[in-house]
Amino acid sequence: MASEEYSGMIEEEEDKKMSLSLSEDLRHIYDSNKDEAPARRRARQAFKPLQFALHHCLFQLPADGVKTKEVYEVNSRGLEIFSKSWLPENAPLRAVLALAGYGVFAMDYPGFGLSEGLHAYIPNFDNLVDDVIEHFSKIKEQEYQHLPSFLLGESMGGAIALKMHFKQPTAWDGAALIAPLCKFAEDMLPHWLLKQILIGVAKVLPKTKLVPQKDEVKENICRDKKKRKLALYNVLLYKDKPRLGTALELLKATQEIEQRLEEVSLPLLIMHGEADIITDPSASKALYEKARVKDKKFCLYKNAYHDLLEGEPDETIFHVLNDIITWLDEHSSRKNTH
Repeated sequence: MASEEYSGMIEEEEDKKMSLSLSEDLRHIYDSNKDEAPARRRARQAFKPLQFALHHCLFQLPADGVKTKEVYEVNSRGLEIFSKSWLPENAPLRAVLALAGYGVFAMDYPGFGLSEGLHAYIPNFDNLVDDVIEHFSKIKEQEYQHLPSFLLGESMGGAIALKMHFKQPTAWDGAALIAPLCKFAEDMLPHWLLKQILIGVAKVLPKTKLVPQKDEVKENICRDKKKRKLALYNVLLYKDKPRLGTALELLKATQEIEQRLEEVSLPLLIMHGEADIITDPSASKALYEKARVKDKKFCLYKNAYHDLLEGEPDETIFHVLNDIITWLDEHSSRKNTH
């Protein structure tokens, strides 16, 4: 399970340099308003060749033997959802999660990436979770019912995975959570009085881009400075201040999750960067300690920032990937045993 990460955190000075280095046509697309899905889809198509030419360790992984498929499908709420799958081409599928024989199914949440909806706007977090449940339930019902299935969620995706589990306690065989948004780090939150004012305004102007961000937060996404610059080529990344309604929905969701950690009952792999100041590593530790399941593992990566799979030095990224695959290998022979 994956999505364009919800973030307005991009370095403005580097952003301007990036824009100036592009051709006139690409610069126009890069600087254009991408609030609606058609504009984001045009941008993705225009930047695709440039993105695949970037020197990032994940892009250097061999793609032989992996078949990919991209789909647009209208869901029950009438929203056109973009999804993509990676499947082993010449080997039997080991599980639904194409890493080391595993099938990967990902979707862009409504309002994010290539899916329909106002960019980075979440009017109702529970509706978003229901959209994700609907999408992946259809995939599992098609031809993968006999295989174990796992949730993989990063940051906000981790919060969505936990909410999915609360709604479907026995539907999944485990969850691998990367820097899950169980609680905002204190450095992410405005002063108490300002927070109360913003909550009030959000009820009247939920789509407004007004949530303040601290400068140090911008630099905590990627630890590797070269990869921080590469992140600018992600033209689908939300670059403005977070919308008030979205921030309020995320705050409510994290408050609920924090109160329900004891209800978590599926096998867990929890991974977090020790130096993450965006999602709170102590909340991941609390999830590990309070989850009632015995089959759980907590990995804290020394000096690592928020984006463990894309923004760390290569050795850390492959360490995290290896931890995920090892955990999957240990759990993929089981199905609904929790």
